[in-house]
Amino acid sequence: MNFDTDIPRSGTNSFKHDGRAAYFGTDDLLPLWVADMDFASPEAVTRALQKRAAHPIYGYTQYPESAYEALMRWLKKRHGWEVKRDWVFMAPGVVPSLYASVMAFAREGEGVIIQPPVYFPFFSAVTANHRRLIENPLRLAGGRYEIDFEHLEQCAADGAKLMLFCSPHNPMGRVWSRQELTELLRIARRYDLTILADEIHADLVYPGERHIALATLAEESDKVITTVAPSKTFNIPGLGLSCVIASNADHRHAIKRAFETLHISNTNPFSIAAFEAAYRGGEVWLDSLMVYLQGNRDFVGDFVARHLPAINVIHAEGTYLLWLDCRGLGMGDAELREFFVRKAKVGMNPGTAFGKSGSGFMRLNIASPRHVIAEALERIERALGK
Repeated sequence: MNFDTDIPRSGTNSFKHDGRAAYFGTDDLLPLWVADMDFASPEAVTRALQKRAAHPIYGYTQYPESAYEALMRWLKKRHGWEVKRDWVFMAPGVVPSLYASVMAFAREGEGVIIQPPVYFPFFSAVTANHRRLIENPLRLAGGRYEIDFEHLEQCAADGAKLMLFCSPHNPMGRVWSRQELTELLRIARRYDLTILADEIHADLVYPGERHIALATLAEESDKVITTVAPSKTFNIPGLGLSCVIASNADHRHAIKRAFETLHISNTNPFSIAAFEAAYRGGEVWLDSLMVYLQGNRDFVGDFVARHLPAINVIHAEGTYLLWLDCRGLGMGDAELREFFVRKAKVGMNPGTAFGKSGSGFMRLNIASPRHVIAEALERIERALGK
């Protein structure tokens, strides 16, 4: 668990590394954009994959009950959430689950609420399915993002059928409080709003913070569906397996029907082996990871405060993503992107990818060895000096 180790990824068809030239127009930059980690996954996962690969037949595979048991034990131990077996079904990924929920709970033309700046598939899940996009922008106050509940209530009253809720939030790393989640449920209850909670980053929370699964606060009549995955937690997103959790049978069946319309199969034998191994054997690795990521987060905050005063780092309570307020540089969004790519040679996601309210911001992935993060910040400092 030496997270300072460099593991070359170029030439592995890594989207983050080998996709640099296609996205940025050059591969001469440090890739700190796509949300995966430059760290080796837990040894338990690697061993499980090697064991499965040793059997030379890779046929259609069913989900073993042991995989469900591993998930349920994990959720109970890490989040105090007692999930029943029949609440869970496997899905090909969290993003496909966003799309399926839009298809299941809102008809064409009906409203779906999102909270920008937010992960960009939240937008396309709505617009690609010809539903009406209703934006409830998060409000930046005192250097911290908050939910504008008064505006959210207006959005819910505007005929919205569904809300896509990101918890913890990507890109700014907010971990929502019990009070905030309770108020969200109150509004949803009043307006008969279904909530799809994307909790893919639930395990990536820093010391002093606590992720609360929205479903644990819900009443029996509330319409809450949750999607989780080991992909971000254990750095296995390329294996593409997640879960949808819903205590209401009608909600489960509605999303299943949406998947069935496309006959999507996600019974990959390697995904299943990694899924179970991660939840069973990855806890010590994860605890060490969070200590290292906290060090990276604090290192960035300290460096930027001392050397890059025109940039403000939004304090992340969770995730390995940092939201950088670059408005103090006085650049437009096109100029900002050009500066980081061509002059600083650091590849980050532009804030505008997360909605109009992301203008002037950049998203930095800190899940790399610390010396790589240090080099990126020094490049930015040198470029600004020029």
